[in-house]
Amino acid sequence: MTPERLGVLWGVTVFAGALAQALAWLSGLPGVVLLLSAGLLIGRSGLHLVEPLDLGIGLEAVVGLLVSLVLFDGGINLRLPGDALKLTVLRIVLVRLVLAMAGGLLAAHALAGLSWPLAAVFSAIVLATGPTVVNPLVQQIRLREPLGDVLEGEGLVLEPIGAVLALLLLELVLGNLHGWRELVLGLLERLLGGVAVGAACGWLLTAALRRIPEASAAPLRLQLSLGVVFLMFSLCEQVLPESGLPAAVAAGVVVGRRLDTEAGELDDLIRQLAMLAITMLFPLLAADVGWAELSPLGWGGVACVLALMLLQRPLAIGLATWGLPFSWSEKLLMAWLAPRGIVTAAVAALFSIRLEEAGVIGAGRLQGLVFLTILMTVGLQGLSAGPLAARLGLVADPLAVDSQAATDSAQVSADPVQQ
Repeated sequence: MTPERLGVLWGVTVFAGALAQALAWLSGLPGVVLLLSAGLLIGRSGLHLVEPLDLGIGLEAVVGLLVSLVLFDGGINLRLPGDALKLTVLRIVLVRLVLAMAGGLLAAHALAGLSWPLAAVFSAIVLATGPTVVNPLVQQIRLREPLGDVLEGEGLVLEPIGAVLALLLLELVLGNLHGWRELVLGLLERLLGGVAVGAACGWLLTAALRRIPEASAAPLRLQLSLGVVFLMFSLCEQVLPESGLPAAVAAGVVVGRRLDTEAGELDDLIRQLAMLAITMLFPLLAADVGWAELSPLGWGGVACVLALMLLQRPLAIGLATWGLPFSWSEKLLMAWLAPRGIVTAAVAALFSIRLEEAGVIGAGRLQGLVFLTILMTVGLQGLSAGPLAARLGLVADPLAVDSQAATDSAQVSADPVQQ
């Protein structure tokens, strides 16, 4: 790929993403929906201006680094005060690990026509709701607490688990793993190893951030944080593929907890960069979707995704929140809002390449079904979540939210940097 063509690819992608965000701001529509539409317009399904595969092996590296930034930002913002919220997220994660895997496997095989091995890979890929989609929706809708915290916590915990599990199932399909025992050990190794490395890096990063003079705090803290996160992610991926995602989340959680009120200014800067990453990644990955992968699925693919949205998700939320102090309206919104995001798209695109290179039949159908899941969940749930939350009375009072934000900002400004 020539440098000129590479420049055009990134120029068109970033411009399309920025234009989508501007239209979202002007129209009040969810930004993720317009970002997805922009990607379809500039990619294979539209004007053919952007071909992500032109990036070659660089695509995986770019996507991985930017996703690690988004997950690190999510970890910093993760707040689950009280045992009830922690219990809710834990129960949702455990129930969905069982029901989502089983339900996705059956639906993909019976309705979409995937083979059993590819149906298992699909089920793991779409296991998690995407923080890159959920978090902007929660902020735009201004959901009443604690719904936003629960939805964001679910996505942050399940996203790395789903990505690691999907990778190991792929290795099982390709014959690089032998038996379920190796799969389970590989899953635990990557998750626990990633969390341990991320926690250690987060602790060291916090110690360094606290020693930066106040006069140069903001820019230097941001640069140091990015350097540590990107290096940590790259090394984790080199040693244990897919362990970089849980490491990024763990590092963000540790930094957010240890810096406490001091994390406010850093958090604002990281959040802006995370939004820029989302603005770049969503159109880029959506551009990889072609009608050639979607059209063979037919109504079977649509029925598969609807089964995940209307049967599997409500059943999982109902079981996970049984006996917990949530109203029926809160359970209804949690049961409906489960869009898939960037990590899902990235994993599907990269896995499809590996499956095609290995000569596995059905790789294109797998990628098509994953992107159909993203299109339907982001489109239907993204557009309807705001009106549904307002109708159910689950939108926070804007004046109260702004007042709390001003109080937090004033507290951050007043607290001295700990030496």
